[in-house]
Amino acid sequence: MSYTAKRLLLTGNHAVAWAVKRVRPHVAPLYPITPQTPILEKLTDFQSKGELEGTELLTPESEHSAMAACISASLTGVRVFTATSSQGLLLMHELLHYAAGARARIVLFNVNRTPASPWGFWPDQLDSLSQRDTGWVQLYSESPQESLDTTIQAYRIAELIGVPIMISHDAFYVSHAMEPVEVPSQQQVDEFLPPFACDHFLDPKRGQSFGAPLDQQNWNRSRREMAAAMARVFAAVTDAGKKWGETSGRDYAPLECYRMDGATTVIVTMGSMCGTAREAVDALQDKGNRVGLLKVRLFRPFPVAALKEALAGVSCAIVLDRNFSCGLGGILHQELKAALYGLKPAPKIHGLLSGVGGVNVSVNKIKQWVSEYAGAVPVNESLWVE
Repeated sequence: MSYTAKRLLLTGNHAVAWAVKRVRPHVAPLYPITPQTPILEKLTDFQSKGELEGTELLTPESEHSAMAACISASLTGVRVFTATSSQGLLLMHELLHYAAGARARIVLFNVNRTPASPWGFWPDQLDSLSQRDTGWVQLYSESPQESLDTTIQAYRIAELIGVPIMISHDAFYVSHAMEPVEVPSQQQVDEFLPPFACDHFLDPKRGQSFGAPLDQQNWNRSRREMAAAMARVFAAVTDAGKKWGETSGRDYAPLECYRMDGATTVIVTMGSMCGTAREAVDALQDKGNRVGLLKVRLFRPFPVAALKEALAGVSCAIVLDRNFSCGLGGILHQELKAALYGLKPAPKIHGLLSGVGGVNVSVNKIKQWVSEYAGAVPVNESLWVE
C-alpha cells in the first residue's frame, strides 16, 4: 500500500516530536533540559492546538519524577513516552533499573550531552552509555529522519519483547540541525503499530503487583528472564526495521555495513559521526583505498555475533568513540575488543577518542587517522587524537 508522507524541514528534536504525535502514546511525562527541551516545547505546541490526540502530557518537578510517572503509567498497560538529556538521564538512573526489572515498555529519547562537571552542553555519549547495565535496549541515531523512524519502531520492539527502550542522538549536530524529513501519515503509523495489548498490568480486579520483595532464587530468575528477553531484541530490531522499510522505503538494521565489500580497513562508530565517516569512506575509496564503515545502531544488547560476522576477514578496525570512561577509555572500543575475542583471524583494533565533549571531527581528520593507523600496531589503550 502506498502512503502520503509530509516532507518537512525539521530539527532532530522536532522530528522526534512528530514521531510521538503519530504514535499517540497515552501518557508522556517530560521535564525540560537543554538540549532536549525542544521536544517538550513542540509536543506542548501540538497539545495547545488540539493535535496531540489521546496523549496526557505531564510536566512533573524533575526527571526522577518523570520516570516514576512513566513506570506507573506503563504498568497500567498503556503506551508511554519521555525524553531527557545528560544530568536528567543521570537523575533517572535509580529508576531505570526499576523500569527494566518491572519490564515496563517505556520509550525514552535521550539527547546525548556532556555530563557535569565541568558544565557543558555539547554532544557526548557518556550520559547514555553510563546506563548500559540498567537493562534498557539502546539504539543510536545518526540523523533527524532516523530519529523519527526509530522512535516509531521502538514501540513495536518494546511491546513485542517487554523491555524499555532508550534512543539517543547527538546534541546540536542532530538535535538542532535542520534537514528535510519525511513525516509518515497517521494511517501508515497506525497500521505499523498494532493496538497495545499487555498481559500483565496493574488492575484492582486482577490482584497483580510489581516490585514485591523476592527471595534470592526468584530475584536470580528475574535476571535470567531479562537476559532471555534481551536475546530476542536483535531479531525484533531487524524485523521492525525491515517492516518499516516496506512501508516507508527506509530500511534499518542493528548494524549498517557501508561499502564494506572487499574492505580491509573498517571504521566503526555510532551516532552523527557516521555521516562524517561515510563521506570519508567515499573520498578514500575514490582514491583506491579499501575502506568501509560499520555503523553500530544497536548498542544494547551488544550484537556480538553480527559484529563478528561483519568484521570477519577485515584486517584493521578503527573505532571512533565520542565518549570517555575514566580508567577504561573508549567504551565502544573496549566492548568491540571483548566481542571479537576468539575470532580468528581477528582484525587489529585501534581505539581513537575522537569528538569527546563535542569536539568537531572532520572528514579530513578521519582520512588522516585511517592513513596513520591502518598499518600501525594496535595498543590496548584507547588513544586521544587531535
